[in-house]
Amino acid sequence: MPFAAAAGEPLAQVATRVDRGDFAAAQAQIDAALRQQDLPAAQREDWLFQRERMRRIRLDFSLDREQAMAAVRRYIPDLREEEFRDWDEAGLIEHLDIDGERRWFKRAPSNLFRVSAAAVARRAPSIKPPAPGPFEVPTPHHAEVLAAAQASGASSVAPRRVRVTQSLTVEADAVPAGETVRAWIPYPRAIAGQQQDIRWLGSVPEGARVAPESTLQRTAYLERTAVAGTPTEFSVSYELTVYARHVAIDPDKVQPTPHDPALAPYLAERAPHVLFTPALRAFSREVVGDETHPYRVARRLFDAVDRIPWGGAREYSTLGNISDHALHANHADCGQQTLLLIALLRLNGIPARWQSGMVYSDDAVGYSNLHDWGALYLAPYGWVPMDVTTGALDSAQPALRDFYFGGLDAYRITFNDDYAQPLWPAKRHFRSETVDSQRGEVEWAGGNLYFDQWDYDFRWQVLPPPEA
Repeated sequence: MPFAAAAGEPLAQVATRVDRGDFAAAQAQIDAALRQQDLPAAQREDWLFQRERMRRIRLDFSLDREQAMAAVRRYIPDLREEEFRDWDEAGLIEHLDIDGERRWFKRAPSNLFRVSAAAVARRAPSIKPPAPGPFEVPTPHHAEVLAAAQASGASSVAPRRVRVTQSLTVEADAVPAGETVRAWIPYPRAIAGQQQDIRWLGSVPEGARVAPESTLQRTAYLERTAVAGTPTEFSVSYELTVYARHVAIDPDKVQPTPHDPALAPYLAERAPHVLFTPALRAFSREVVGDETHPYRVARRLFDAVDRIPWGGAREYSTLGNISDHALHANHADCGQQTLLLIALLRLNGIPARWQSGMVYSDDAVGYSNLHDWGALYLAPYGWVPMDVTTGALDSAQPALRDFYFGGLDAYRITFNDDYAQPLWPAKRHFRSETVDSQRGEVEWAGGNLYFDQWDYDFRWQVLPPPEA
């Protein structure tokens, strides 16, 4: 695995050099390692990935100063040099000094307006702030879920039947004509009370191989021969029923976490992205204080991570420790926030785990997006869902405000029940996404195809309500 601690101190050293932008020294160290005749194959792959990681980082940090300022000027036409400098020096415009040359993250100019009130105040009046997602504000669906759960006493309610086609298109001539292109497209697994009644509708080309139900990052695998001058297209279609979740948690009934061996993996560190670093411990002490009650500890941590502004994220494969990155970057996206919260909960003796997939809306709204969330274990309730990125809703009604601490809407498909899990069948080359699996993966005999060589699409239709 990339960043694996077991690969030894020299690899950890080069990974640190890559993180801080010392690419020339990292490349020299990588070249020296690869010249070793007796280097084990697995270690060779780890060294090669560090080289690939530098290439990916350069793609993320694609802006020079002039380009970064021009991007900010799209929002602030009369941007002053000193404003840009001050925001940059304060770390509000994400940058990386690569071998002494400052480069800016391609999404940093838009992220600036999520992390700086001063920048928002300077934004041109004609530019509207980004609209929230359809379920990031209270909606009739949230009220429907709360009412149905209260009336029935059930925790799985308000189901939606949805038909999906997800596609993946490789650019023309990205792979030599006649070569076999291998593609993995995310596919849901049945989860009792959350999503079920999955019905396969077909694939293009035919003959997809769906991973076993037990695969925690489940996909449908397809192959197709590349044709000169023609994009290589893949798609899968299916239907499933998704249930909203709501667990009415009474804080006074929550008990300490039981000593159950089955919970042990969800309390443990897991390198490289869930580590109890000194910085994480310090942040936890600041947030939790002397509180020991599991529910109140979890709520304090949830609220603290919820306060981190959302921002467009670097590709996960370029980050050495995602939870630590979220702690220090002034902003975080859904997966980064979720991994940070998982690390904090586990540090405090509260089991926590990951889920991710796609969120969408009713057809008329036309919204869909990649999304990550999770679950935590609170005795005696067991596993309850959480979505810290959607977070607290703007409502004076506690049940509605806290909907996503113990609840989920019915407009999300789960592809992944864990992060950084192997695909089936196994990839032969590096993955484009080493943590999540929402867009898909592609490779051929000559290597992996990264995100700059293909695109994905997600189309859906919410069907009439399923029969009782």
